[in-house]
Amino acid sequence: MGRFDQFSENYKDILDQHISVSGESSEYFTEYKACYIAKLVPTNSPGKLLDFGCGVGLLSSYLKQYMPTCTLHGYDVSSASIERIDPDLTARGMFTSDQSKLDNDYDAIIVSNVLHHIEPKNREGTILALRERLSSGGKLIVFEHNPANHLTRKVVDKCPFDEGVELLPLRETVAHMSKAGLGIGQSDYIVFFPHFLKLFRPLEPLISWCSLGAQYALVGEKHG
Repeated sequence: MGRFDQFSENYKDILDQHISVSGESSEYFTEYKACYIAKLVPTNSPGKLLDFGCGVGLLSSYLKQYMPTCTLHGYDVSSASIERIDPDLTARGMFTSDQSKLDNDYDAIIVSNVLHHIEPKNREGTILALRERLSSGGKLIVFEHNPANHLTRKVVDKCPFDEGVELLPLRETVAHMSKAGLGIGQSDYIVFFPHFLKLFRPLEPLISWCSLGAQYALVGEKHG
């Protein structure tokens, strides 16, 4: 049984409970990322996306909303989580816990808060394998918790499905992408302000260089 199988039934409830300190639910963070991704993927073509580590399909649902013409595939090691994805979503794409079923021509692969669940010794190999599944010009889009943010570390420390994980700073993810032969296309710290300071959120793109964001986004590009 995959580690996340035990959380598949109430994954969203657990997540919402532990991020409630921000004043937001999982919907806010998930839609934030879908909006970020939609700005990176050309809208003049349908595009083919892979949500790697899709869980119960929270991000995939928003990806379909923001990019309704894309072909969307999802992979998660937890087969129980795959089974809980909305049937309306699975009917419009391919979702699996079998990596051998994935294609090798994705325009973008999204890895959202997944790498910290992978043992450090296996992270470089994971990114290299994902690079091989990108089409020429494809993008690997990674979102990760920022270990430099005190509140982020506090939330991760108390979350049951993050037990024992080792967060990776931006520089580590950059190094893995570079060793995999991916060019660094964009790098941003994101999600700075909790709900009670939401009036300041329009300023976030202007301070994406500041390493105090709760998470970061890193975009690697495959050339050739």
